[in-house]
Amino acid sequence: MRDGSNDSKTPVRDSPPPETFPFSAVVGSDDLALALILTAVSPDVGGVLVRGEKGTAKSTMVRGLAAVLPRQQVVADCRFGCAPGDRAACPDGPHDAATPTASRAARLVELPIGATEDRVVGSLDLERALGRGETAYQPGLLAAANRGILYVDEVNLLHDHLVDLLLDAAAMGRNTVERDGVSVSHAARIVLVGTMNPEEGELRPQLLDRFGLTVEVAAPREPALRAEVVRRRLAFDAEPAEFVARFEADQEALRRRIEDARSALAGVTLTDEMLTRIATVCAAFEVDGLRADIVTARAAVAHAAWSGRTTVTVADVRAAARLALPHRRRRNPFDSPGLDEDLLDELLGDDEPEPEPDPDREPQTEPQPDTSGDHDGEAQRSTSSETARADVQESERQPAPQRAEHERPESEELEAPAAPGAGVAASGVSAADEPYRARLLRAKGVGQGDPGRRSAALTSTGRRVGSTSARTGPVHLPATIRAAAARGGNRAGRLRVMPGDLRRSVLQGRESNLVLLCVDASGSMAARKRMEAVKSAVLSLLLDAYQRRDKVGLVTFRGNGAELTLPPTGSVEIAARRLRDLPHGGRTPLAEGLETAYDTLRVERLRDPNRRALLVVVTDGRATSGTDALRRAGRVAARLRHEGVESVVLDCESGRFRMGLAARLAEHLGAEHLPVGELAAAAIVGAARTALPTTGRAA
Repeated sequence: MRDGSNDSKTPVRDSPPPETFPFSAVVGSDDLALALILTAVSPDVGGVLVRGEKGTAKSTMVRGLAAVLPRQQVVADCRFGCAPGDRAACPDGPHDAATPTASRAARLVELPIGATEDRVVGSLDLERALGRGETAYQPGLLAAANRGILYVDEVNLLHDHLVDLLLDAAAMGRNTVERDGVSVSHAARIVLVGTMNPEEGELRPQLLDRFGLTVEVAAPREPALRAEVVRRRLAFDAEPAEFVARFEADQEALRRRIEDARSALAGVTLTDEMLTRIATVCAAFEVDGLRADIVTARAAVAHAAWSGRTTVTVADVRAAARLALPHRRRRNPFDSPGLDEDLLDELLGDDEPEPEPDPDREPQTEPQPDTSGDHDGEAQRSTSSETARADVQESERQPAPQRAEHERPESEELEAPAAPGAGVAASGVSAADEPYRARLLRAKGVGQGDPGRRSAALTSTGRRVGSTSARTGPVHLPATIRAAAARGGNRAGRLRVMPGDLRRSVLQGRESNLVLLCVDASGSMAARKRMEAVKSAVLSLLLDAYQRRDKVGLVTFRGNGAELTLPPTGSVEIAARRLRDLPHGGRTPLAEGLETAYDTLRVERLRDPNRRALLVVVTDGRATSGTDALRRAGRVAARLRHEGVESVVLDCESGRFRMGLAARLAEHLGAEHLPVGELAAAAIVGAARTALPTTGRAA
């Protein structure tokens, strides 16, 4: 995959290479195929976000889609691929009826993860500007993808401001550039398709909402279907040309059907009744805003055209809602996208209403039939299943078992015997309170990591703090002029700028960090119901890490050892799930926990040297596992400090009599010491408000 340098080569495919796996040959991904086809039939749907684990043919299907899209008529020599007769403003226009035309396949443009903003939207043509003194626009990837597919693999790893640019262009259908002396607006009618693995991090809910449709894909579990997938893949790898030829008839039929659906789209009728049903469904699922209603309506019309109908039916609305609503139901970063299809069916009902009973007709008394196969039986089973689900939900809301363990004396919990073989005596699983807004914890100094929202760093966006002779980045015009003036070479009083004089801006913004949580889950943390507060604090830190685009990891220690419960990942959803299920009890192996954190950070530093780490140790400072436990913990803490690891100790000790062990641990680590009660940003605001009247009287 290319980097984001400003070379003239664009990853554009006017026609898929012969080794592209046929779209119609993919099995076991019906929802994904339908979503891609609907957005191909009607690009106004707004694109598709494909979520799924690795190895589920996400990229294969997206690349195969371009091969079944109808060919396009374009204006010859137009860099933006305008259609003949298109009267929209074009930098290469105007295009009149006499302009030569050409035919081409639908384009597939792939956006590299490392692409810069000027490579995406376009920028000043430096070669013409420096060589001939002309202000000219060099089109970017949005121009290349006009009337085609823009594919972003691992869209969740793309910087947020680039995702915003893509989604705005997809929604508006135009790209407007105002930078480096260039003022250009051109068509950018794109089918935006993004793929992502949720294990590597989530998109913000605001960005999720901008994708029209979303699909969750997973590998099939049926052995026969999995075997067929492998059989076809092996056949394709062995003889690509022969395999493609085998499915050429299916590809052509699919291509023709998409073209027919596009032609029929304008003739599809969306009745007021169906529109009301769409509004009812969206309101019942409590989605925010009205974009869900609009997207569902457009997708339903596209589905009707694809199915050969001239009027939208309940089946079309159901198919559209299944794809347009799941990702819009998230209420917080720890919620998984999903849709209750039983509720959807209940809201939509049937296409044909039940006939009204005749009031003049006497009801007939008949023996009651067996309800095992009729609608009443189904209603009873539905009611039973709903009751069962309610019972399960009620049981999940009940307090965790063995809550009486919290009432033990703290000394007894510290000495809890370990389970045979496991080295851990679990005293239960505590529930967590609702997370709150945590205060900002930052790494010191200025880093060079990936753009984010936590610590200061030199990034691709931010305020200008200097210039460099590097080959990438926005042009620093004053520094370029100064470099040319210092070199000399003026002719007739005019400054001559050479390529070697070009300077780029050095920008300082914010970076994302690795937040490694090292959590004490021993018996001492369960005393006085302390574990609920601990989990609530850690969930708040996870929420903060999600909002600041950090990677997170989770180390837990209890009993006789420590465990890397969650290797560093971008998915706070998984981290929250692991934390909620975290049991507590047993002794406190503090040294082992710090040792595991040290090893984890050492490995991550080798993998990503530019990403700075922030170690957050959540503990009361006790160490009761093994001989000389406190001294061993101090030695490991000193090693972490010597390695320059930025640390924060979140002190969970409570009660009237405190030993202050967490504060001593913070001294060994060279870390900030923060009582757990002061983690919430509201606590800081409250303390400031309390101090204000006193300050005013003193003044």
